[in-house]
Amino acid sequence: MADFNLVMPKLGESVQEATITRWLVKPGDVIEEDAVLLEIATDKVDSEIPSPVAGKVLKILFAENALVPVGEVIAVINTEGQGEVSENQEKPQAKESKPVAAETTQAKSTAGAGELKTASNQPADGAITDEPSTGTQGGNFDEEAGESDRFYSPLVMSIARKEKISGAELDSIKGTGENGRVRKQDILKYLEQRSNQPAQAKQDTTAKAVPADRPAPAKVNVSAMAGDEIVQMDRMRKMIADHMVMSKQVSPHVTNFVEADVTNLALWREKVKDSFAKREKIKLTFMPAFLEATAKALREYPGVNASVDGDKIILRKNINIGFAVALKNGNLIVPVLKNADQKSMVGLAVELNRLSEAARNSSLSPDDIQGGTFTISNFGTFRNITGTPIINQPQVAILATGNIEKKPAVIETPTGDVIAIRHKMILSLSYDHRVVDGALGGMFLRRIADILEQFDINREV
Repeated sequence: MADFNLVMPKLGESVQEATITRWLVKPGDVIEEDAVLLEIATDKVDSEIPSPVAGKVLKILFAENALVPVGEVIAVINTEGQGEVSENQEKPQAKESKPVAAETTQAKSTAGAGELKTASNQPADGAITDEPSTGTQGGNFDEEAGESDRFYSPLVMSIARKEKISGAELDSIKGTGENGRVRKQDILKYLEQRSNQPAQAKQDTTAKAVPADRPAPAKVNVSAMAGDEIVQMDRMRKMIADHMVMSKQVSPHVTNFVEADVTNLALWREKVKDSFAKREKIKLTFMPAFLEATAKALREYPGVNASVDGDKIILRKNINIGFAVALKNGNLIVPVLKNADQKSMVGLAVELNRLSEAARNSSLSPDDIQGGTFTISNFGTFRNITGTPIINQPQVAILATGNIEKKPAVIETPTGDVIAIRHKMILSLSYDHRVVDGALGGMFLRRIADILEQFDINREV
């Protein structure tokens, strides 16, 4: 009998876990290759997962709403279609994951009390880098591990190691998961409560001391007043919030600004936009020109097209530019335009339109939102003059493009200076000062402005 293990796929760089939102099959179902098996959700995208093989579903290892690490087996399919389904496989269990390599399990730094702070020597994506655990309980992470038969997920074990929680102390935590299992929120709540205890009480049941000078997690006490409306964050907004806080903790942000005279670009677009729309059936915006200029500058300044892994700098070969898209529900998503430096203006416009439409229609594929090496946030869409966006980890910089406005400007001519009406815009670059210094950031941003200012008004498209 040939069994195929279906694993949780990687749905984006820095994404290390996903939530199963709905199973579309059950044990015993016979499926075709490419049939959709389940729907999953991450902080970046909701996606359907098709079956890579045909056969019979033997086991479903995680129930709906389970949070599963990337690479974990979530179902077993018999490719001969003849496997027996045992009685205890009929109902999926919301079980915790089995031990996996440390690099496939991440603890996300998040806002609010009890959340983990990302240390300065952690990878840019917030991964916990302790060695992987072993053993039937997810690993004995110290010599005083508990003797109970409780199962702990790799994520819980990683947090416990990071916070120096002994096995006996871990066994004492009340779990809210299936069969009383300890979930991420349980251990974080426990850490919050422990941080609020007097220093002398911060010792576990085995008298293993916890440092008394550990700073308490940041927390803002907010009281609702009469007439206030309380709106619960949805899953995507909470994950965006977590990701933004993590990025600010990981990267020391610095922002530079330049003003660019984009008169030639504005006049060119006005001249060709109608014929372009008639021929290509899509609207020509300024964004393809911003993408083109950014891709050229990234090729010239590879230090900005990079990521940080501990004390290593990864210079990316490909130039894959993400761009923020506002969704109808108020959230943001960042599709990625791959190999932007290899595409023509028409190619950039067509792919930009495809990804934008897919984002708004919630039909982005997992490949559409992963592999980004740099990001652009277009504040000009909302007629804002500029902004200081937060770096999209694990990248090291993000460009903001502001609204293009007509302004009076002093122009040098052979017969003297004159005041003329020009199309101006503000560009800003927020960058990770660990690896991008002011000189590199400044030259890179100035180069983008120069490319836009030197745009050929007679260019064919």
